[in-house]
Amino acid sequence: MKVKTSITLSEDLLKAIDEYTGKDKNRSEFIEDAVRAFIINLIRRQQDSRDLEIINQHADYLNREAAVLSNF
Repeated sequence: MKVKTSITLSEDLLKAIDEYTGKDKNRSEFIEDAVRAFIINLIRRQQDSRDLEIINQHADYLNREAAVLSNF
């Protein structure tokens, strides 16, 4: 379901949107796609941060295991 909303954008940003909006797209579609991509990126960065935290918590064990395996 789409909900109509109103936003205020700077003129230079609006000009850039118009430059990159294809013939078959409108501003709303462009902005929706951009926001969706931005949110996906935020989620991915949060997941990467959690993964890195888990790796760091187990770094000593993983390093010891890697050292043992490298001796084979």
